[in-house]
Amino acid sequence: MHYDDKVLIRMKKIEGQLRGVLRMMEEGQDCKAVITQLSAVRSAVDRTIGVVVTDNLVTCLSDENATEENKSEIVKQAVDLLVKSR
Repeated sequence: MHYDDKVLIRMKKIEGQLRGVLRMMEEGQDCKAVITQLSAVRSAVDRTIGVVVTDNLVTCLSDENATEENKSEIVKQAVDLLVKSR
């Protein structure tokens, strides 16, 4: 699968957020501040999962060779991925 540049940029931002959280922990910053940042990272990861699944779903459903039965299975798999990610 080809990953869009926007998704890769999102992942790099998440990487930066995680490094920031590590730095905060190493500096012994307040628990509330660390948890707030970890929640932001989790939210960003959840949004990215949604984008990746959606992009893949659109690509698979637009395949002209896919039958209706295949499309139903593809949608089911996408939903399963989203549920599993929670």
